[in-house]
Amino acid sequence: MNVGERTGGRVRGAVGVLRDRWRTWPVTVRDAPLALALAVAAYVPGVAQQGIAFAELPEHRAGALRVLLVLLQTLPLVLRRTRPAASLVVVGAAFAVDQTIGYPPTVASLGLLVALYSAGAYRERRRTVVATAAAVAYVALCVVADGRGSPDHLVDFVSFALVLVLCWGAGSWMRWRAAAETERRRREAAAAVVDERVRLARELHDVVTHHVTAMVVQADATQVLLRPGAPDDAPVRDRARESLVAVSGTGRQALAELRQLLGLLDAGDASGTAGAGGPGLAGLRELVETARRSGQDVELVDDGAAGRAAGTHLGPAAELALYRVVQEGLTNAVKHAAGSRTTVELSVGDAGVSVAVRSHGPAVGSPPPVAGGGRGLDGLRDRVAGLGGELSAGPAPDGGFVVTARVPVADGPPMTGPGMVG
Repeated sequence: MNVGERTGGRVRGAVGVLRDRWRTWPVTVRDAPLALALAVAAYVPGVAQQGIAFAELPEHRAGALRVLLVLLQTLPLVLRRTRPAASLVVVGAAFAVDQTIGYPPTVASLGLLVALYSAGAYRERRRTVVATAAAVAYVALCVVADGRGSPDHLVDFVSFALVLVLCWGAGSWMRWRAAAETERRRREAAAAVVDERVRLARELHDVVTHHVTAMVVQADATQVLLRPGAPDDAPVRDRARESLVAVSGTGRQALAELRQLLGLLDAGDASGTAGAGGPGLAGLRELVETARRSGQDVELVDDGAAGRAAGTHLGPAAELALYRVVQEGLTNAVKHAAGSRTTVELSVGDAGVSVAVRSHGPAVGSPPPVAGGGRGLDGLRDRVAGLGGELSAGPAPDGGFVVTARVPVADGPPMTGPGMVG
């Protein structure tokens, strides 16, 4: 970075700081420069006469009253956003008196246009009453001006009225745009809340369903070992003890993942990736081991793909999605094909990183399947699609079931993190 770029960066940073501080000040303070500028400009040679000559009455010599009228047409603009109706009343009355007396035109008269715009933009209640009162006051001013011998005709009064209406209309249009933008942001925020709730529900489903299913299967296996009339020897007791240890370990893992998810909520995670800091590809081996402890014959086949995946620009959200696909596939295998041979395949190619979970049919003499709600695959399909990937699930030729997912790899340098394995 050269000196010019550094200097430009400092200047932009300073401007940004000043802009942020300016926005924290009260609106009356922020509107004061405009009011003061018009008041001062009314006495600047070459600028002072650039005002509104409404009735073209014979010019009256300026005096002390003129100074007061100039101030009344400009200084009330500090209230143009907090008290727009009051500002319009004071500025309009001063303008009417100034024009009726016949003082020379001055730039201070432009305060009327600003006050009208502000009333249209910032007046919240009784807008019709204010607009009607302003119209009546203008008609009265036209009558007085005509009575004092103004050379203007009806078309001139109507033309100036259209200018005033345009100022009010411009303010009303800006008010409508601001309201529409506020409503749009409100709807987006509400939609974001709904989306976050859906993501949270899916994340909780993935965490709870998998671990609870594993614990139920392990507990059922323990009951089989300890049923009345079962052999009471050392090997059986050891297997029962292992099942209980597996139940305990699975429960602790579930609690750990739930604490991590709740920690993200406590931290106010609004990034739209609930749980993106959760387990990744590095947790696949532990996931497979947990399924094995549940009595499932599971094999992890990666041929070094995990190491190659660590050299890709995958990202924690994509890693978590692939982890959840494997988790859901193993959960479904335990539910519907308990004890059957299951393979988990991880591969890396030009199209991205892929996982596949295949159950090769129900095992002979396996315990009955655990009932489930079947929501997991639909949620995972949406999650993978949101990352630009695709997920498919369906029966396998050998009578089993296969779940496959692929997530594309983004262009850029390799992405490393706690979920990656090397």
